[in-house]
Amino acid sequence: MVDLKQFAFPMLAFFVMYPLAVAASEDLLFINYHIHVTNDLPSDLPPGVPSLHLHCKSKDEDLGEKVMLKHEDYTWDAKINLFRTTLFFCYAWWEGKQQYFEAFKATRDEHRCRIYHNSCLWSVREDGIYFSKDSLTWYNEYPW
Repeated sequence: MVDLKQFAFPMLAFFVMYPLAVAASEDLLFINYHIHVTNDLPSDLPPGVPSLHLHCKSKDEDLGEKVMLKHEDYTWDAKINLFRTTLFFCYAWWEGKQQYFEAFKATRDEHRCRIYHNSCLWSVREDGIYFSKDSLTWYNEYPW
């Protein structure tokens, strides 16, 4: 009969070390990602009156609520954790419309956000929340 210790230890070591090896081989643990959310909503409001409300956070860090003016950019940085579970999500609301979106998800964004200066670019627009990996082409990933 197989000794459980002889079997369990190598399996445990593999599941602990493999994510670290993958992340280290690509230097993913050392990259500082820049997340940008820009208010590109139309506004009939007078200049200086905010039109977009945004609340972003992760499991460990609440970035707080931000009330944004037209064309204002909200930016923060994130690093990927050892197990690649880093997640920042936001809740946006504007004129009766509301949407939850994942502003940074390690397994989704670790490669696509490296293309443009390690930045994840988001634009909140009248018909939804758009993503771009290069600031040229935009995709409506979260329609209102």
